[in-house]
Amino acid sequence: QVQLVESGGGLVQAGGSLRLSCAASGNIRSIGSMGWHRRAPGKQREFVASITKAGSPNYAVSVKGQFTISRDNAKNTLYLQMNSLKPEDTAVYYCAAASNGRPRWDSWGQGTQVTVSS
Repeated sequence: QVQLVESGGGLVQAGGSLRLSCAASGNIRSIGSMGWHRRAPGKQREFVASITKAGSPNYAVSVKGQFTISRDNAKNTLYLQMNSLKPEDTAVYYCAAASNGRPRWDSWGQGTQVTVSS
């Protein structure tokens, strides 16, 4: 199993930036792609960004050019750099990991709250 713990959330003014981190532990060698999803109040969880083990990123259209996903495999850590934040970015952000070679999210973190004030 893989355990994921997010950090870095908080309150920020519109136009500001935050960097989220996700620390992985457990069966690290089994991890393939990793990604970020978010759930805003009253909405379903939505995909934000993902990155392969080799570092190839993929973004939701809504955040392309605004957010940057990265990972440091040596540190077992996933990051999400969020710039030009808007109130509509307010959500609980969740880290996820897929088993290497499998197209599903197997592990999830507890989430970290991001609140963007206008």
